[in-house]
Amino acid sequence: MFGLIGDHRKPAVVLLSGGMDSCVCAALAAREFDAAAALHIGYGQRTEERERESFLAICERLNIRDRLLVRNEALRAIGGSALTDQNIAVPESHALGHDIPVTYVPFRNAHFLSVAVSWAEVLGAEKIFIGAVEQDSSGYPDCRPAYYEAFNQVIRQGTKEGKIEIVTPLIAMRKSQIVSLGLELNAPFDLTWSCYSRQDRACGVCDSCVLRLRAFAAAGVKDPLPYAEAV
Repeated sequence: MFGLIGDHRKPAVVLLSGGMDSCVCAALAAREFDAAAALHIGYGQRTEERERESFLAICERLNIRDRLLVRNEALRAIGGSALTDQNIAVPESHALGHDIPVTYVPFRNAHFLSVAVSWAEVLGAEKIFIGAVEQDSSGYPDCRPAYYEAFNQVIRQGTKEGKIEIVTPLIAMRKSQIVSLGLELNAPFDLTWSCYSRQDRACGVCDSCVLRLRAFAAAGVKDPLPYAEAV
């Protein structure tokens, strides 16, 4: 479907946060490769426990047995984001402007990808899936195509064989298209978690919730997640 080049008999590593985009990537990797290995990184974010729960449940549903859970202490210690600093409020979507929002975690994906590349070298994997999305997103700088082109150059220069590649199959898609693809792949959206601020019922007003709700509405299907009654 996406024309992924490489030995599909080798494992593929997928970064699986537990959100809807990474879930679709995991379903795609599980379909395209004989073995998918799922990596989850907690970093002291507000919804860390709930995201880990989603990760484990998605792996079970997709029959992904090779799993690695890692905790990054640096991002919480550094702070500077509403996701990692309790003193910075998570803004409601309508309050956001055109600048990069305070929910951006400084250079987060570089931390995640570094772990993924190290694990891929050990596993002999040549592909790393990440659910980065540029359109219909919050505008984070580490979700742009140029970022992954540059990171792949670093990998080519900094690994033993230089064959590992980060793939971003969703990066140019609209969120509604991602929902449609996920339905085609039987991605378990009911097990995912996208909310930035709550772990019991999704708030429905943070940027991540609003983007998700719009995507499901545009795709013409109901979001299976429970939302706060006020939504």
